[in-house]
Amino acid sequence: MTGRVTSRFGAQSTALEVIEGIDLAGRATIVTGGASGVGVETARALAHAGASVLLAVRDLQAGTRIAAVINVEVGADRVSVDFLELGSLASVRAFAERWGERPLSLLINNAGVMACPQGTTEDGFETQFAVNHLGHFLLTTLLVPALEKGVPSRVIAVSSSAHALSDVDFDDPDFRKRPYDAFQAYGQSKTANALFALEFDRRHRDRGIHAFSLMPGVIQTNLGRHVPDADWSAIEHLTKTVEQGASTSVWAATAPELEGKGGLYLENCAEAEVFVRGMPRGTGVMPYARDPDAARRLWALSEEKVGLAVG
Repeated sequence: MTGRVTSRFGAQSTALEVIEGIDLAGRATIVTGGASGVGVETARALAHAGASVLLAVRDLQAGTRIAAVINVEVGADRVSVDFLELGSLASVRAFAERWGERPLSLLINNAGVMACPQGTTEDGFETQFAVNHLGHFLLTTLLVPALEKGVPSRVIAVSSSAHALSDVDFDDPDFRKRPYDAFQAYGQSKTANALFALEFDRRHRDRGIHAFSLMPGVIQTNLGRHVPDADWSAIEHLTKTVEQGASTSVWAATAPELEGKGGLYLENCAEAEVFVRGMPRGTGVMPYARDPDAARRLWALSEEKVGLAVG
């Protein structure tokens, strides 16, 4: 890929290595799903760089425990906790209202569910599409006034190489007509994450707000509790530690190489190549996840589903 953005970091780099030398003092950050896995290491690295970090979590007890540990590590009260249930549009709206228009520089949309049994949220949407995409879509759009006050600001959508399992089915995203497949549903939601970042960046880059999506790597955390052992063994060559898994999120949020850029899909602390036959499994970004027409179509569908007109 000509002109592809790269860095001196790679697949084995850790979040703390990536953040070294970066000063985030006075910068406010929200990390969804910050009470476990990659979210913890993302929050830890940002706090070490001086950012104030709010963990937006379902489990307040776990979030409070993690915040206390990180605050002791950094020697300051930089990490706090608030409740957020991404599967509930009412909860998302309440969270955004509590934040208000306080300046926000970094929004890390990290939380998610993976390959879970078929289910629907209280709003009637398929669980993975709702939690991984729609909840974050609504959260981010509601926080645009705060992001405008925190410019230059960035929104990070944690996607996955699993986006290669499915494009977005615009006719039946909630599996009401087609048979449910847990991995197809997960893949669809991860494609949605990439398309959301593409369209969000198009809409807001002129205001100094940029968005990126990324593949963190394969990390065996609680996220993958529904994944059979046989499926893990098939992708074990991609496995990272949680410290390594958080590195691309932190790089996306802070890298000078990305200043003024946006809408990119990242992996291993670099811009991913568009997937072509012959590339290793689990690498690259599928062309349909870079389709601007699909991104605009998804935006319109998402607005309709969450009942939000944002232009």
